[in-house]
Amino acid sequence: MRKILLIPLILMGCSMIPGGGQKEPVVSSRGSVCGDPSIKGEIVGELPGPGGCGIQAAVRVRRIGGIALSQPSAMECNTARTLKGWIDRDMIPAVGKTGGGATALRVPAHYACRTRNHRSGARLSEHAKGKAIDIAAIQLADGSEISVLKDWGRGKHGRILRKLHGAACGPFGTVLGPNSDPHHQDHFHFDTAEHGYGPYCR
Repeated sequence: MRKILLIPLILMGCSMIPGGGQKEPVVSSRGSVCGDPSIKGEIVGELPGPGGCGIQAAVRVRRIGGIALSQPSAMECNTARTLKGWIDRDMIPAVGKTGGGATALRVPAHYACRTRNHRSGARLSEHAKGKAIDIAAIQLADGSEISVLKDWGRGKHGRILRKLHGAACGPFGTVLGPNSDPHHQDHFHFDTAEHGYGPYCR
């Protein structure tokens, strides 16, 4: 009898917010998404937007394995899985024990309905389709970070960043960094666009 009574209460707790309003149906922030137990976040579903913007089946990713994202990041699952591959295969081994190891990625941008580099009249950015994420730094266990802006051309941290930039090329369709243009001096831009001529990496 107790189990029967608990089920409605649990469902009510998931669907209502104070004041009687309805809450967007999502899974727990500790739940897995994209069919991968290591990708943690929330199922958003369709995320509509004007003028070609939007994601048909969006998720909001908070953590991939032991690596947190500095802000919950909306994207489609192919991009989430590609990011996971880069983290597991490339980022964690490249950082190694530096600063006690990687703990998080500082993410300045994910889904946003905008044009490329915010230019008027330009084509839609892959950010507008949920296929892109920007990474400004790798945060370390000791509280320090490996920063694209500060470390790209400097010492051990710079070598790690350049290695990771190169490793992303191929799994991601577009990889942009400080050598690409002034818009990317302080972050990596990764997206899963498909180019007919192969990956575009600068």
